[in-house]
Amino acid sequence: MTADRLRVAVVGCGDIAAIHLDAILDAAAAGGVEPVGVCDVDEARRADAAARAGAAGFADLTAMLDAVAPDVVHVCTPHHHHADLATQCLARDVSVLLEKPLAHTQADGEQLVRAAADSGGVLGVCFQNRYNDTARTLRELLDGGGLGRVLGGRASVTWFRDAAYYARRDWRGRWATAGGGVLMNQAIHTLDLLQWYLGPVTDVRGTAATLALAGAIEVEDTAALRLEHRTAAGDTVTSVFHATNGHVENAPVTVEILTEHARVRLDTDLTVTHDDGRVEIFRSATVASGEKAYWGASHGLLIDDFYRHVRAGKHFWIDAPAALETLHVIQSVYDRSFGPDR
Repeated sequence: MTADRLRVAVVGCGDIAAIHLDAILDAAAAGGVEPVGVCDVDEARRADAAARAGAAGFADLTAMLDAVAPDVVHVCTPHHHHADLATQCLARDVSVLLEKPLAHTQADGEQLVRAAADSGGVLGVCFQNRYNDTARTLRELLDGGGLGRVLGGRASVTWFRDAAYYARRDWRGRWATAGGGVLMNQAIHTLDLLQWYLGPVTDVRGTAATLALAGAIEVEDTAALRLEHRTAAGDTVTSVFHATNGHVENAPVTVEILTEHARVRLDTDLTVTHDDGRVEIFRSATVASGEKAYWGASHGLLIDDFYRHVRAGKHFWIDAPAALETLHVIQSVYDRSFGPDR
């Protein structure tokens, strides 16, 4: 790192990497970042990303680390490579921004927690929906105390994926490479929000099944959960959660929190219905659009904040232990539904 200028690289040049490259190039235009390398085993994807970034292309992470010595590596690969690639970077004290999930198994996630603790680099995980403006407003309202104690919550992710979606990437829909289905690859962001709002999960009850895509995937496309949380006040509260890829469209994600004095609903906007009849609506100013709108509009905000932490040498708040909490919930449901040797 020269002054405040970060040397940044990307490993994995598939779909989500395009969002990361957008943020990297925006930061480069502002003068705080220099893209120095991209890495992918697929020659065409690698060449396209290298041309877009104006950076060197590599087929191997070690070769890229040796050649361009990045300060930060964005890991945007399929899930089963997350822990190994991030660990290689952290072993060299290179900071890592990791796409969700933390890893495709809990054991690999725990390995990555240890690697991050032993590294001079900073590890962050992309739960970018925490940076959505209405999501942050809800967090501030809960912290402010005006809504009273949290009593419980619920959330749903009701989306559409078909067999063609899984066929487009051979790692999707398989335990060995994706680590799971709708919970691991789509609804994980909403599970993360529930924990952020209600507190760490202390008990998991749930089931997962393949209801819509049997024969096309090994993993689940539908799940129902009941969770117990420990709130910041020390109370035990519950949430219920439903997720499916078996709907006919990608419906808006919904999160609802019940408090002593209000019912709060987060979808695109945030609606607070107070017990005295008052209704407050907070409109989102950052609504994503287009085919990938379900990724949200806040990757860039998270990435900029992560860079600020790296420059300051500070721990990032969405770290490996935070991401491991959500992974533990998901793995618990899988163990109950499919057995530990799935």
